[in-house]
Amino acid sequence: MTHVRAFVRFCYDFIVGDDWRLAAAAVLALCVTALAAQGSIPAWPLAPILASVALAVSVAREPRR
Repeated sequence: MTHVRAFVRFCYDFIVGDDWRLAAAAVLALCVTALAAQGSIPAWPLAPILASVALAVSVAREPRR
């Protein structure tokens, strides 16, 4: 059981890391892309564009030191 718990903690740290908002934005981008793929919208550019926007917003929110 300790190996499972350690693996779950590793996955959480790897995916979420320092900014949970960026991880949530990535999941949201994948969901939007999946929904667009169901329709007639070409979905392939959505995930990289949305991820880039989320990264830019995340970097802009970080205070300069």
